[in-house]
Amino acid sequence: MFRQTKTVLAKLQNVRLKGLHLSWRRRSTAAAAAAAGEKAHQYTAGQQIHGFTVKEVVAVPELFLTAIKLTHDRTGAQYLHAARDDPNNLFSVQFRTTPMDSTGVPHILEHTVLCGSQKYPCRDPFFKMLNRSLCTFMNAFTASDYTMYPFSTQNAKDFQNLLSVYLDAVFFPCLREQDFWQEGWRLENEDPANASSPLVFKGVVFNEMKGAFSDNERLYAQHLQNKLYPDHTYSVVSGGEPLAIPDLTWEQLKDFHATHYHPSNARFFTYGDLPLEQHLKQIEQEALSKFERIQTNTRVPSQPPWASPREEHVTCSPDAMAPDAARQSTLCVSYKLGDITDTFEAFTLSLLSALMTSGPNAPFYKALIEPKIGTDFSSVVGYDGSTKEASFSIGLQGIAECDADKVKNIICQTVDRIIESGFEDERIEALLHKTEIQIKHQSSNFGLSLASYIASSWNHDGDPVELLRINNSIREFRRALQENPRFLQDKVQHYLKENSHRLTLSMSPDDSYLDKQVSAEERKLQEKIAALSDSDKKDIYEKGLRLLAAQSQTQDASCLPTLKVSDIAPTLAATPLHMTKAGDVPLQLCEQPTNGLVYFRAMCSLNTLPEDLKLYVPLFCSVITKMGCGSLDYRQQAQQMELKTGDMSVSPQVIPDCAHMDVFEQGVLLSSSCLERNLADMLQLWADIFNNPRFDDPERLRVLVMMSAQELANGISYSGHVYAMTRAGHLLTPAGELLETFDGMDQVKFMKRIAEMSDLTPVLRMLPRIKKHLLNPENMRCAVNATPQGASESVRHLENFMTDVAGKRKRFKAVRPNVIQRPLDVDNISGACKTLVADSNFQPCHMKTFFQLPFPVNFVSESIRTVPYSHKDYASLCVLARMMTAKFLHGEIREKGGAYGGGAKMAGGGLFSFYSYRDPNSVQTLSAFGKGVDWAKSGKFSQQDIDEAKLSIFSAVDSPVAPSNKGMSVFLSGITDEMRQRHRERLFDVTQGNLLDVAERYLSVGSKTYGVSILGPENDAIKKDPSWVVK
Repeated sequence: MFRQTKTVLAKLQNVRLKGLHLSWRRRSTAAAAAAAGEKAHQYTAGQQIHGFTVKEVVAVPELFLTAIKLTHDRTGAQYLHAARDDPNNLFSVQFRTTPMDSTGVPHILEHTVLCGSQKYPCRDPFFKMLNRSLCTFMNAFTASDYTMYPFSTQNAKDFQNLLSVYLDAVFFPCLREQDFWQEGWRLENEDPANASSPLVFKGVVFNEMKGAFSDNERLYAQHLQNKLYPDHTYSVVSGGEPLAIPDLTWEQLKDFHATHYHPSNARFFTYGDLPLEQHLKQIEQEALSKFERIQTNTRVPSQPPWASPREEHVTCSPDAMAPDAARQSTLCVSYKLGDITDTFEAFTLSLLSALMTSGPNAPFYKALIEPKIGTDFSSVVGYDGSTKEASFSIGLQGIAECDADKVKNIICQTVDRIIESGFEDERIEALLHKTEIQIKHQSSNFGLSLASYIASSWNHDGDPVELLRINNSIREFRRALQENPRFLQDKVQHYLKENSHRLTLSMSPDDSYLDKQVSAEERKLQEKIAALSDSDKKDIYEKGLRLLAAQSQTQDASCLPTLKVSDIAPTLAATPLHMTKAGDVPLQLCEQPTNGLVYFRAMCSLNTLPEDLKLYVPLFCSVITKMGCGSLDYRQQAQQMELKTGDMSVSPQVIPDCAHMDVFEQGVLLSSSCLERNLADMLQLWADIFNNPRFDDPERLRVLVMMSAQELANGISYSGHVYAMTRAGHLLTPAGELLETFDGMDQVKFMKRIAEMSDLTPVLRMLPRIKKHLLNPENMRCAVNATPQGASESVRHLENFMTDVAGKRKRFKAVRPNVIQRPLDVDNISGACKTLVADSNFQPCHMKTFFQLPFPVNFVSESIRTVPYSHKDYASLCVLARMMTAKFLHGEIREKGGAYGGGAKMAGGGLFSFYSYRDPNSVQTLSAFGKGVDWAKSGKFSQQDIDEAKLSIFSAVDSPVAPSNKGMSVFLSGITDEMRQRHRERLFDVTQGNLLDVAERYLSVGSKTYGVSILGPENDAIKKDPSWVVK
């Protein structure tokens, strides 16, 4: 997987620090930290363990862990272990990979090393291990200057199995030429079985990168990095530029592995509660003992600073979904900053970036977003610490080309104003409060977050332990501000005002952009073909046949380690819940080790909302917490939210019933979190939103509408398969119809229409109408996850909140007559209920929809109506989907077809969905879906195949749940621990006969009710077929 890592800003916006939330275990955090620390402090600097020498042992109390830094004696490999009382253990190894061309060699190598190794020579052990493991995460990433291979699991035996496979893959891969052809690129006959069919480019990475660069945001970000750092590795595309990928040879791939994938260029990271000694012993015995130290030449030099600023221009494809077709240009100014290994400076600059850009009180937000010159900030904005020297970028997307100079002038003027005026103390405190909450917030895969957080700095020999000691940086930051009140202004003066290494990059759409891309690829293809002799063409045909034969051959995976179904715990751990009331409103309490945070949710029903307002619900949700409330305007509201809460959001919900296909709940979910001491303040903010939301500022609404429409348009190229699945299922269930309204292409097009309106007053008038139906205590239930003390306090505060909003309690008649009541507490069926919509007359319809979009690849889906969660066949369909993906569809769609991904999944709403992602094929993939059903019905699978599918499903079923999310399946979907245990037992009991039965009864052509959708480029075959609806 190719990714452009984003940054300590994102890292700080998320500590979550790029997803850095604390992971957890059911003990007090203090006791957990003490246990982990006691175990880790047995190590001392200078101690030698299995070929490694301990360099440093440091307690990091704010993250409840102890860090042990080691070096491998013989090879110089670096190692960091984070000992923490968390059963979700993680391993990762990363290599500094610094390509000097855009052939995508590190990316293609990342794919190819996972296709077989000396100890595990079967084809594609990586994907096969997904079905032989209980991993909670397993993947690989290619960044601009490193490649990382992480996995996590809660099972000690599984950890050793995966570690063995990963070590052998990265250090001793087969790197077969056939795997290079499949994963990288190849010339092959369009129909491999027909030597007369034309030669074309194929390959998984080739198609992946064509899809990646169909995203204009991604394209812009890549150009910006290439042009800001033009003198070394950042000037090229590490993931591969599609037209450069065919210049890569197999020999070059092997040479790159030999020079970059060596322990002397490696950084190992482990995390969790498993013993360090076992990890070190296995890594030494299976890998490092077979190497000697070498001198690596992968260091990235500093980019020489420019004497004067530069300007560049690039083009892109027009966006048919853009909010304003006449304003599709982007302009951004990007500044090269200092070295990311200076931990405190990086921390300071990331905070400074957030102060300048984040939220309506930020100076760049006021200056650039609110005048409505563009639709949103540019795709690259703020501090980026993913390169050796960081950058700060600021600009706009969705501007008219003629406004470019205006944007540049505003940026310069805003920098001057910041230097002159600085920042209010309250804004700085709000940001530090946000950091405190994000450190306390606990996630389900903290090890992975840590690995990502430290990767960039450590990659350039920064100190990863110093990076983890976040409280040290906060203390130093406060001290620097106290000693010099102009501390932040001086940074702006130095890094922005006086910085001559500054790039202004503009991008505008070119109507012929896609045609030029197609022509360039055709020229490249013809150049390759012109150099071929008849013998070469015959050789290509024969190689294609051999590759096809290899892809079609059943693989013997017996060399791979595996868990057994018997290794899976037979029962799940129960989550204690307490049902009570706050005022007259039902309240679910879940006591959890939340580290002093309170998590509040409220589900408000949509049943009384008139149908003509449904399309507006997502817009209402996105703006209701951003328009101001009570005595607060929107800026004051944002400031109070940052000072008193972790976040406040509202989201539309369509929740299928777990027992009936044509029953569902519709509503909006209010979500927020805060420190226990701020609970009353957080609920007061919600009370002001209920009692007195502000709908009096059309200019503020326009800003929010443009940002929302732009975000939706930008998301299609990344989440096209989700849009395709949503559309394919939209006429199969009543819930599917509403889901398309809220989250599908219908909503994207609706928001585009709203953004194009010259006068938003009619929209503004809709919002109070929606509010009186949605923010109504009469149709509400609440949930709180907190510590025992926080939970008891929450009841008292929520009762006060309900008293405050009681005046908004109104009884409205349900719009749909067919509503049914379900008890919230299954142990008290006479207690509080929730109201669901039941559409007993619903008739599912078959529809095939094609959305023509400016992409070079397709997103394909077919969805089939089957059975709901609690039906006895649901578990069999889950196993069947997983098995079909691993044993048939992966080979057909990815290996043979060249798509980046594809498979089948069973959703809780009772839809069995096939999908492909960044796929060069369209109707051919639909044929592959059909062949998958035929394969399943033929019974050509073994008990081992079934067991592997079960393992893969249980890895998801048993994945860790953070304290903040415990009990949410009951609160939202009504799925109790007893129902989950029954589903678990059914999964265990699935047999081959069950799989054959459900394949025949639900998926066969004659018996299935299904829908189809494709998002992709112009398709003549579909246009000529009257059975398709073309959008």
